[in-house]
Parts: sequence; C-alpha cells; structure tokens
Amino acid sequence: MTEQPAPYRQNPTLKRVERGFEALLFNSRWLMAPFYFGLVVSLAALLLKFCMELWHFILHVPAAKESDIILGVLSLIDISLTGNLILIVVFSGYENFVSKIDPAGHPDWPDWMTKVDFGGLKQKLLASIVAISAIQVLKAFMNLDTAFDPNKLGWLVGVHLLFVVSAFMLALSDRWSGDHGGE
Repeated sequence: MTEQPAPYRQNPTLKRVERGFEALLFNSRWLMAPFYFGLVVSLAALLLKFCMELWHFILHVPAAKESDIILGVLSLIDISLTGNLILIVVFSGYENFVSKIDPAGHPDWPDWMTKVDFGGLKQKLLASIVAISAIQVLKAFMNLDTAFDPNKLGWLVGVHLLFVVSAFMLALSDRWSGDHGGE
C-alpha cells in the first residue's frame, strides 16, 4: 500500500492575514498622492518664475541685442519645458502608480494623458531632460562673448551628451524588449 500525501488545507487565519497584508500594500499607493500634489504646487511656483522672467524679458527687449533676446526666449522655453516635465510626471505617475484617471467628460484632454505606461514615461522624461539640457548648452554657447568658461562649457556639453546617449540606450533597450513607449 502506498501512502498518499494529505491534501493541503490552507489555514483560514493565515489567509486573512495574507489578504489584509495585500490590501495594506495595495492601498499604500495612495501615499504617493501627496508627492504629486507637491509637484502641482511646484508647477505653480514655476509659473510665478515664468511670469517674472517674462516681465523682465519684456522690459529689456527695447534696449537688448539680438543675442540677449534669443537668450531671454531660451530661458522662457527652458522654464516651459520644465513645466511640461512636471505635468508628464504628475499625470503619468498618478495614472501608473495611484489610480486611473477617468477622461470621460473631458474631451479636450490630450490623448497621452491616460495612455503613457512606465516605459513611455521613461522615454518622455528623458526626452524632456535632453531638450532642457540642449537649451542650457545653447544658452552657454550664445553667451560665449560675455562669459566664456571652457571648463563649464565642457561640463555642459559632456552632461548633455551623457543624456543623449542615455536616451538612445533606453530607446534601444525598450525596442529590444518589445516596449514601444506605451502609446
């Protein structure tokens, strides 16, 4: 006669503990919501800085040289791109890690807002960082006449190239893994 192993019976107390622990883990995602709210507050602070820069730019345009106007516009673009970066993180982070956003009743919402997965988020973030970095390098290049610091310019170009290579490597790795940006 062969002995058969006794059928496994799960302990009901352990199952309740497991479900409770899983519920705690799942609900802990809401701890991220204040972070996203903080980023919205930082977006408001960035808007204030943008308005101050715009006002300063407008006041100095009549007497400014062409290169100063280009530098002023680049500064405004830089702040705008940083604001875009914050929005990307807020919307896609909230959607991916906290709760789904219901776009019903909001026909003017951009399509990407509820369609960016984590792979797409990484690509959008890195693309924004590359663009911001490029503007910093361009501003330094435009400012060569007044403040040439070869060491600083070298670091700016080096860091920018590092961001570009990182973005390229991320895109390659996502392509090889079959993740095409989540859109």
